Amino acid sequence: MRRLVATLIVLLIAAPLFAQQKPKPSKPKPAKSAPLVPLTEQQRAQQLLNRFTFGPRPGDLEKILTLTSEKWFEQQLNPATIPDAALDHRLATYTTLNLPPDQALQLFPDRFTIQQVAEGKHPYPTDPLLLAMYEVQVNKYKKDVEAKKINANGQPELTPPTDAEAAAQKKTDQATAARIAGDLFSLPKDQRMAALIKLPVPDRIAFTTYVAGDQKNLLLADFNPREREIFNGMAANVGATYNIASELAQAKVLRAILSERQLQEVMTDFWFNHFNIFLGKDSDNWYTTSYERDVIRKHALGKFRELLLATATSPAMMVYLDNWLSIGPDSQANGVNPANPNSKRGNKGLNENYGREVMELHTVGVNGGYTQADVTALSSILTGWTVDRPNQGGPFLYDNKKHEPGPKRWLGHTISSDPTLPPNTPAAQQAGMKEGIEALTLLAADPHTAHFISYKLAQRFVADQPPPALVDRMAATYLSTDGDIKAILRLLVQSPEFNSTRYFRNKVKTPMEFVASAFRTTATDPVNPGALVNTLKTMGMPLYYALPPTGYYITADQWMNSTALVDRLNFAYALTGSKFANQKFDSAHVLALGLMAQPSNPSAQQMSEKEKSNRAKFSEALLTSELNTNPSPAPDGNGQDIALHVLESTLIDGEVSTQTNQLIHKQITEIPTTNSTDTLNLLTALVMGSPEFQLR
Repeated sequence: MRRLVATLIVLLIAAPLFAQQKPKPSKPKPAKSAPLVPLTEQQRAQQLLNRFTFGPRPGDLEKILTLTSEKWFEQQLNPATIPDAALDHRLATYTTLNLPPDQALQLFPDRFTIQQVAEGKHPYPTDPLLLAMYEVQVNKYKKDVEAKKINANGQPELTPPTDAEAAAQKKTDQATAARIAGDLFSLPKDQRMAALIKLPVPDRIAFTTYVAGDQKNLLLADFNPREREIFNGMAANVGATYNIASELAQAKVLRAILSERQLQEVMTDFWFNHFNIFLGKDSDNWYTTSYERDVIRKHALGKFRELLLATATSPAMMVYLDNWLSIGPDSQANGVNPANPNSKRGNKGLNENYGREVMELHTVGVNGGYTQADVTALSSILTGWTVDRPNQGGPFLYDNKKHEPGPKRWLGHTISSDPTLPPNTPAAQQAGMKEGIEALTLLAADPHTAHFISYKLAQRFVADQPPPALVDRMAATYLSTDGDIKAILRLLVQSPEFNSTRYFRNKVKTPMEFVASAFRTTATDPVNPGALVNTLKTMGMPLYYALPPTGYYITADQWMNSTALVDRLNFAYALTGSKFANQKFDSAHVLALGLMAQPSNPSAQQMSEKEKSNRAKFSEALLTSELNTNPSPAPDGNGQDIALHVLESTLIDGEVSTQTNQLIHKQITEIPTTNSTDTLNLLTALVMGSPEFQLR
């Protein structure tokens, strides 16, 4: 029933958004476009918050106005100077975030690795902590294999336990876990892990699986980071590399909601989407964390050339677009011996995936003037760019034996190694690598790249159809600053277009932006980021799982449909009603924050005496908790009007259409609520579901 109501509300409330997406009849273009109307200083601050954060928090607008928009933006352009202690504290429990891929894979090995160890084809680790974890994983693997064995009659060799037997075993294991917990807590903190790893393997499994929540939290809090890693590894299922992806996705949500370095996180999100990889592609399961950390976030505000080269030499990109499999047809790796003209080629050859996408999607764009011959030539140039031991988390590697020898004609350039270099010398071995660096450097400096990157930035931060004049000026800045991302962003935020009413609140939020803004604007602490990751999946945006190299689209037409908006409103219902994954939500606190901020709002000075009196009574009722304890029906119409006005001002901080207000009032009268708290929760959810809240 609630979902049906949500559907009806969405179809009504979202009508203005759908109308924006319908093609309009073509009209003759005016000789001159209407002049741009500048934003007020407050609107300019709102524009910065809406575009370069994942949503303003209570008090952010006032801080920017006090500091000035220019100083705030410069601070954000230098994230290393901004303390982020609260976020750092929350991320400290995600152990794989700071590990290189091979160490993350050791901690959460894939099923193949455990199988190799179980079958004696790979040795156990010598490190005592890792050894203890691998013993647990191998034990789980063997039990899993035994349970799946089939006899000659097609029946399982082992009879599965009955429900009663399984329940009894669980009860026994829980008792074992409680006993072990008591033993461990009796020991000094620095001796607990040493005692745990000496226990028989079945006891380790029982303990890490069934230790009670409070005891587990206390134990983990007293473990050092390394010990927490081992505990989590023992608790994981076989083939637990999914834990690496889970930690990364949860960390992304926490960064978006909690980080003080919002511009860096927004730009990290933008560039990851631009240089998209699919976490589910083979070993990218354990390469994606370092890709975002060491490639995207590290270079998100630097020079585009360095960012491009970092992505090109990342194992994650090599695996995703298969360049690590590409072999020059005339290379030594394909059987060609330079000293023997009669040597025959093998059947290996080029993989053109990366050579194509690096031009079409990463640099010059589909209209960048390249041909299929250029795709083949660039793919030849980039042969030898591969990965060392990808199944074990090895690093990027240049292998000259795979490199296609000889000069290549590409985009009007001749790319060739120095033929005078003595063979088999280090310089000769790296000559092919330099060919790729030269080609990527030329791509980074190409005017088509300057325009394409500027267009994508303007599309993300200004409009789905960005103004051509602004894109041209951004491209000119790109070329004059050697692709300095900070310089391009400065020009963008100082432009008349960015600071005009024409491009104010005209971008539709993606699911990620919607969910993060719901938490930020209500000052709600995300206690269950894993549930938020699942919510984004439901909304059509599973983090790091965009399969095509285009990533997720950032334009309104991708996200404005009835199904997507029903999901958003259902999420708002669950969140504001404290029915979302044990997440506490305090709509009264949200309202209180809004009431305290009202005097600084010019509209508050224009209220009638009656409205001021009603507001004061409503505020007094809130502060004395009458709204939370009164079981009688909701406040009268005046109280609801004031609450709605304050919530809209708090969550949207902008104009709300008459139609939106009418529809919200209609739903308040038609959806039964038992008390003032329920009414307030419903009001908050409806404001979150409004078309105005979907915009940034």
